[in-house]
Amino acid sequence: MLHHVPFDKLGRFQLDWLDSHFHFFFSGVPAPMGQAFGPLRVWNDDLIKAGSGFDMHGHRDMEIITYIRRGAISHRDNLGNSGKTDAGDVQVMSAGTGIMHAEFNQEPIDTELFQIWVEPNRRGLAPRWETASFPKADRAGKLVPLASGEASVSGALTIHQNATLYGANLPAGSKLIHVLKPGRRAYLVPASGSVTVNGAKIGTREGLAIVEEPKIEIATSEPSEILLFDLP
Repeated sequence: MLHHVPFDKLGRFQLDWLDSHFHFFFSGVPAPMGQAFGPLRVWNDDLIKAGSGFDMHGHRDMEIITYIRRGAISHRDNLGNSGKTDAGDVQVMSAGTGIMHAEFNQEPIDTELFQIWVEPNRRGLAPRWETASFPKADRAGKLVPLASGEASVSGALTIHQNATLYGANLPAGSKLIHVLKPGRRAYLVPASGSVTVNGAKIGTREGLAIVEEPKIEIATSEPSEILLFDLP
């Protein structure tokens, strides 16, 4: 079963420095995917204007993945971590028992990113933060794990959930297959371009919820960048 989430149906929230589109219910704003899709709780599509960002604020008991599509985001937290994550790269924050952090766009251009929250498989974890580079050339024509809590997956940033976020950069004319194990589901979003998934066409920044489909066949006629979250 496929459930297409058009971009113009996403929830919307705007400030003078922030333009957000929500796949899931967030900050009181309704959205087409409701409260959750398995352990996936948030998929926010944010534009943060140059020289602005989120002041220090807190989270707990959530795995927060940030995927930078354009620009960069600079992080600092009350654990003493600080760093910058650039376009195409990923940061993960396990909020655990509680963390305070700030996220700012210190670049001369607007930053565009996906912020993705997944519920951890256990509570009370030690909070942590890390970032890693995932060169787009390494993802050419194939799905590469970016963040995962599955023991069988290597090379990805760690999250505390039996799930894996994959990224792929697909040249025009690409085709690839991802097999879903029994009882698994997936959520797919093209960061750029468009793809056809099991016959359904999905445009840039749109969503596709996938359940009871043992095989995901992805094809594109144009250069496209996709994220695919394989979930319990």
